[in-house]
Amino acid sequence: MNSKKPDFFNYHEQDVKYIKVGKRDLFSNPDADEARGFFRTKSRQMVDKTTTVKEAVAKYIHDGDYFASGGFGSNRIPAAILHEIVRQKKKDLGFAGHTSTHDMQILIAGKCINRCDAAYIVGLEARGLSKISRRAFENGEIQSTEWSNATLAWRFKAAAMGLSFLPARSLLGTDTITHSAAVEMPCPFTGKKYAAVPALYPDVAAIHVHSSDIYGNCQVKGIAVSDFDLARATKNLIITTEKIIHNDEIRRAPHNTVIPYYLVDAVIEVPYGAYPSNMAYEYFTDEDHLMAWLKAEKDEEEFKAFLEYNIYNCQDHWEYLEANGGLARLSELRAQENLTARKP
Repeated sequence: MNSKKPDFFNYHEQDVKYIKVGKRDLFSNPDADEARGFFRTKSRQMVDKTTTVKEAVAKYIHDGDYFASGGFGSNRIPAAILHEIVRQKKKDLGFAGHTSTHDMQILIAGKCINRCDAAYIVGLEARGLSKISRRAFENGEIQSTEWSNATLAWRFKAAAMGLSFLPARSLLGTDTITHSAAVEMPCPFTGKKYAAVPALYPDVAAIHVHSSDIYGNCQVKGIAVSDFDLARATKNLIITTEKIIHNDEIRRAPHNTVIPYYLVDAVIEVPYGAYPSNMAYEYFTDEDHLMAWLKAEKDEEEFKAFLEYNIYNCQDHWEYLEANGGLARLSELRAQENLTARKP
């Protein structure tokens, strides 16, 4: 047998060294063995995990934790959980800003986060920039480490795979790698440069889904983006769902279960739980409400009153929905989503 290495193994062992290290802080421990030590303590029993939003936030989200929010931009965010985090005045949270728009806006309004892995933040897409979010970063209230959308997603993927990092190329040749916590290093097989992006294991994540059984077997329609990996990366997982369905429905279509029960710690039925964001095939984004947020942010006193009305004076998500038009408004958004979905 010829043991000679192919020509592409052309590096020298002494050349395998770090080339460049990002200058920003790493906010979470990427150690896969440490994470596995935690996951070994999680029960795999298929038991009833239903609870309330208030109880789930109190039990699983603690000051100083690293938190990740499911969904993407203004799509399928766990708004009921986010509002409750603000009501319970959780502080010093880390946050994964993976195309996080209104979800981060809510947490910054409550002064809940002090550090952020930033990919796409502050901007609410075509709606404009969040003034309070921008000011929080400019004033140094929130420490940030930068990533691309892809590399932040791959950090979740690395964790979902039980690894401490994944190699990538997308940061190379940009200033983003300098403002990240990635490490530029050569491939041990070819000597070519890669960016090693560290795994991200959040302490807790919240994801809103279309349907779930009482055990946490979840179904999602439309875009899922990184939620599949996030569910496997996070140490604790809170699920809010548009509806709870019987386990028989789960078993009849097992291929639709994108998040299995053994990853989930809490299940809460919250119809319209993603409002005011979009829920694919259910209801459209309340654009008027999001614009009202941006308008209120321009005046400190007006914004304070806005938060009191929409979050602090509401006992739960139902009261929040009632405060913003109730079923009449939600019916309009449902009709708007259905008309949009039918367009070619």
